[in-house]
Amino acid sequence: MRVALGIGCDRGTPAATIAQAVDAALEQAGVIASDVCAVASIDLKADEPGLLDIAAVRGWHIRFYPAAELARVVVPNPSEVVRKYAGTPSVSEAAALLAAATDMSQLLVEKYKLRGPDGRNATISIARITQ
Repeated sequence: MRVALGIGCDRGTPAATIAQAVDAALEQAGVIASDVCAVASIDLKADEPGLLDIAAVRGWHIRFYPAAELARVVVPNPSEVVRKYAGTPSVSEAAALLAAATDMSQLLVEKYKLRGPDGRNATISIARITQ
């Protein structure tokens, strides 16, 4: 199976917390790391060290979408808090769906959220790539 990851995180979230969230979400979806063919987030995170570190370690290229593009994606779990701070009601779900070029019927993991021991949050969504 081929999947796309959408990743959202608090500013300053360490790579270890993001990695823990990714691994737990992959397990929940019943897929393995080698199934990941696309990774995406919001352009506000293009300079986020933890996100860039995990991408480098895992050999991922991350596509960063502007908030306006993410905001056009229909998602099952929009958040007014995310909209307030990021300008879109969804980061992880919308990014996963855009990266997979699909709709929410293909979400394997809607919104897996993990608060790390550092107190920072990472949110992972996984969408099946059907093309």
